[in-house]
Amino acid sequence: MKHPKHIGIVGVSAEGAALCYRTICAEGPEILGRHMHPDITMHTFPLGRYMAQLEAGGWGPVAGMMLDSARRLKEAGAQFLVCPDNTVHEALDICRGDSPLPWLHIAEVVVQEALVQGHRKLGILGTSWLMEGMVYARQCSALGLQTAIPEPEQRRRINQIIFDELVNMRLEESSRAYFSQVIETLAAGGCDAVVLGCTEIPLLVGQGDSCLPVLDSTRLLARAALRHSLE
Repeated sequence: MKHPKHIGIVGVSAEGAALCYRTICAEGPEILGRHMHPDITMHTFPLGRYMAQLEAGGWGPVAGMMLDSARRLKEAGAQFLVCPDNTVHEALDICRGDSPLPWLHIAEVVVQEALVQGHRKLGILGTSWLMEGMVYARQCSALGLQTAIPEPEQRRRINQIIFDELVNMRLEESSRAYFSQVIETLAAGGCDAVVLGCTEIPLLVGQGDSCLPVLDSTRLLARAALRHSLE
């Protein structure tokens, strides 16, 4: 087997980026042999710098930060890029054409898996920016899938859980139960699968906590990166 392509990870939040990294490393040996995985380099600006731009409505500066990471990763030898943060893919859609390296797009990966599994209407969970934005709606619409998001108060509470708990690796049983209730509401609205569209949600919520099939965006992206590195 030829040497796998060098994967560059553009990190945003630490726990989600770490889960993506760990998944590639843990599942690499199944394909490449004992203790083996592709070369991986990660660059991560502080989450606070991203948050300041998001709160100011600055997708352009977010795109600039992602491109800065992309350039650094290319200099380190990376051959393609992934970003295990769903929210900032709104900025990736702006800057992708200017990138020095190609990217795997997390929503493209997730929606393709939804199609493979035969789903038609996806419930989207994530930060307020992600749920209310176009990252998944755009991808789903292009491929004939429907999307739904939680009610406003549910979105507010989910966003609070993400930024007060999950990015700090606080995994509360009450929050797990809340996600399960929200997923039940999405199911009642006709969704046949749910996207765990914040990188940290899979740390708290698994298939056993959901009445709908879950699409774990973080692990799906990591597995797509592993496959792509071997192409």
